[in-house]
Amino acid sequence: MLQLRKGSTLPERIRKIFWFLVASVIIISCKDSGENYITEGWGNARWIAFEQLPDSMLIIPGVHGSGDHLGRKGVKRSTVPMFRREFTIHDPVESASIQISGLGHYELLVNNTRVGDRFLSPGWTLYQKRILYNSYDITDYIKEGGNAVGILVGNGFYNINRERYRKLVIAYGYPRLIFRISVVLKSGTVKYIVSDAGCKVTPSPVTFSSIYGGEDYDATLEQEGWCSFGFDDSAWQRAVVLDHTTAGLEPETDYPLRVMQEFEPRKVSTSGTGRTIYDFGQNASGIISLKVKGNRGAHIRIRPDELINEKGDITQRSGGGPYEFNYTLKGEGIEEWRPRFTYYGFRYADVEIIDPADAGEPTEVLGLKMLHTRNSSPTVGSFSCSDTLFNRIFELINWGIKSNLASVTTDCPHREKLGWLEQTYLMGPSIHFNYDIQALYDKIVTDMTDSQLENGLIPDIAPEYVPFEGGFRDSPEWGSAAVIIPWQLYKWYGNRDVLTRAYPMMKRYVEYLHEKTRDHILDHGLGDWFDLGPRPPGPAQLTPKALTATSIYYYDLLIVARTADMLQLPGDYQRYIERAARVKAAFQSAFYHPETAVCATGSQTSYAMSLYTGIIPEKDKKRVLRNLIYSIVHNDYRLTAGDIGYHFLVRVLSENGRSDILYKMNCRSDRPGYGYQLQKGATALTESWAALTRVSNNHMMLGHLMEWFFTGLGGIYQDTGSVAYNKIIIAPKPVGDINRVSCSFNAPPGMITSAWELEENIFTLDITVPGKTIAKIILPKDFRRATIEVTGLSGEAVAGTEVKDGICMVEPGTYKIIAKL
Repeated sequence: MLQLRKGSTLPERIRKIFWFLVASVIIISCKDSGENYITEGWGNARWIAFEQLPDSMLIIPGVHGSGDHLGRKGVKRSTVPMFRREFTIHDPVESASIQISGLGHYELLVNNTRVGDRFLSPGWTLYQKRILYNSYDITDYIKEGGNAVGILVGNGFYNINRERYRKLVIAYGYPRLIFRISVVLKSGTVKYIVSDAGCKVTPSPVTFSSIYGGEDYDATLEQEGWCSFGFDDSAWQRAVVLDHTTAGLEPETDYPLRVMQEFEPRKVSTSGTGRTIYDFGQNASGIISLKVKGNRGAHIRIRPDELINEKGDITQRSGGGPYEFNYTLKGEGIEEWRPRFTYYGFRYADVEIIDPADAGEPTEVLGLKMLHTRNSSPTVGSFSCSDTLFNRIFELINWGIKSNLASVTTDCPHREKLGWLEQTYLMGPSIHFNYDIQALYDKIVTDMTDSQLENGLIPDIAPEYVPFEGGFRDSPEWGSAAVIIPWQLYKWYGNRDVLTRAYPMMKRYVEYLHEKTRDHILDHGLGDWFDLGPRPPGPAQLTPKALTATSIYYYDLLIVARTADMLQLPGDYQRYIERAARVKAAFQSAFYHPETAVCATGSQTSYAMSLYTGIIPEKDKKRVLRNLIYSIVHNDYRLTAGDIGYHFLVRVLSENGRSDILYKMNCRSDRPGYGYQLQKGATALTESWAALTRVSNNHMMLGHLMEWFFTGLGGIYQDTGSVAYNKIIIAPKPVGDINRVSCSFNAPPGMITSAWELEENIFTLDITVPGKTIAKIILPKDFRRATIEVTGLSGEAVAGTEVKDGICMVEPGTYKIIAKL
């Protein structure tokens, strides 16, 4: 024990904070000297488990698909254990804290009360490189006298066995746990309670848990009071103490997943085949919450899905199946349950009640809810306008985003749940206008660093739990996230440290790409994935893969060169600038026709990527832009760009004053696009422009129009050279029939708002500019010669504000600008 003296003159609240910090410092500085040393700050804590998976049964890395060729590996269903430990506190408690990690995920209870509201904690990582832990203040949970701590540990991505649906099979081991409780007593004593052989463990009522296959719970196996002091655990076994991990334990800094919204069923119906179907009205990531009353041993089987077929039945065709939530009743009044260690993307649920043969009164479902789970990154943006369709498109994309914000940015919340990297930087601008993703994206940078191969390759997914093949592992448009995301974090949040930390990864990746070039051209990968061509969607159809790969490689080289310049690495700067020039020349020779200003096949992606990355001659940009617009207009404003190209198309049209083209491409519902998806009943953005039922119907990869709602219609974006929105432009762009827009964005300096209304010949703009920010206001082209009045919040004229050609500079504050023709 460590004895500390403390005075009695500090106020109670300050004393509690002081002693909690003292405990934290002790935790950080206390170093174990034993042979099985884990990491600084954990003292005598050990990794413990119910059982240990033999080395011969490990599956690292994971295997894509069913894994049925693995023999006995991955067959055994891992036990989802519950651990407990009792301890006695003999003096009044000043403060208490716990640091804890459970792999794959844990749920923590102290004295029979759940601690916190985290879901699927800690976040998932490449476990052989890094493991996250969480810390809690548990002062209010600990009492003088007898106490008990209890923890359930589920599988997550740590163990995926060969049952039900699985995208991959992996086995780092069986579920395991480590924790350390620090209790600071009012006497000055610090007492530690740790995970070690003194903990007891037994199988929990969670009889099956898979991140891909669902979860089963048998309430007849519950042990009442198992997390209470004095519980009889004589039938429980001693925990198995494991060897220390090869990965370091690090504190989790990202926002946790939580239950963020609840949905009651909109409708309960009987399908054409007699199945009971619940419709929650919204396709979202999440779990169910069940309330039931009935017979002991009765079984409730719930199969979720995002779609129903023509008979009203679920098929799990688009999301992957079988995936199930199963609950067995204990038969004691009203029972409630929700899964702990899995989630799915769904709108519908097929509910089946299976009573025992000797049942009396039938078992009855009293309530069923959908609980939407996601990363709890705070909302920072809002948008609305006078056009109902565009408001609905905003919600469509937003649900695609929300459903795929987890511990990584997933592509879909059911079938894959993997961190496919292309969407991270392509959708990043759209996401950051809506959610504070600095911590999440910082974690993604770490995931990419951990997943980078020795030869420099950044695989298409991070963490890379399974090595895919071909373009699904090595596609430059995906791996370039390793270069672009650190730069985005710097530009959005002023995070220069991430550039310093990520630069070695960035440099190694562009060197890897350099080795893959032939005459400075890259020609491998997936290209403009899911573009809208004559064949079913998949790899690029309308644009040469070499064009997208080489364009993004050129863009990478420019970013690495700028980063090298910032980090005062002149040799690297010169190397990459010169290399970029050679790539640019090779690209123009291979894909650009200067006589006609046509890029490659003349597809939307060919033009847009060439323009945005600057890989075509500067003097020809206006001609190329005219060709792009001509091709769109003469194709009747159809969307054809895919996962890669559409991001660049939105940016090129918006930044070159052609929001009118974007409006015409997206204001319709009669052909594949956002409106078409809504017309087909979609409530979240779908994987394909045509909302095909055989692929995911909850994806975020084509949601790039979201950025335009803020930068185009709202007109909020950073000025040239701005970092963390210290210099902004507010330049709203009225288009089509839209006569009112209101949007806000809580940027690092503070809230930015842009709300405008167009009524006959009067344009009214209300704006807010946060502190430490300079704003340039640019009125719409039609009102730049109008009579313009600038007033403050209370209506007084703003002195010194000169408006010239519809442009003015304003300091922090709230303003109303009225332009009258």
